[in-house]
Amino acid sequence: MLSWAVTFLIIAIIAGVLGFGGIAGTSAGIAQILFFIFLVLFVISLFRGALRR
Repeated sequence: MLSWAVTFLIIAIIAGVLGFGGIAGTSAGIAQILFFIFLVLFVISLFRGALRR
């Protein structure tokens, strides 16, 4: 999940440098959503791991 967020972030940076504003904004938004999903899943897995012990 984190690799997808990084991939979309790189696409957004490259598109921004080349002047494609719409594609850069969309890619950055997707990267942000994927990153937050990753964070939520990570926190859930931390709590589940702590509760098992």
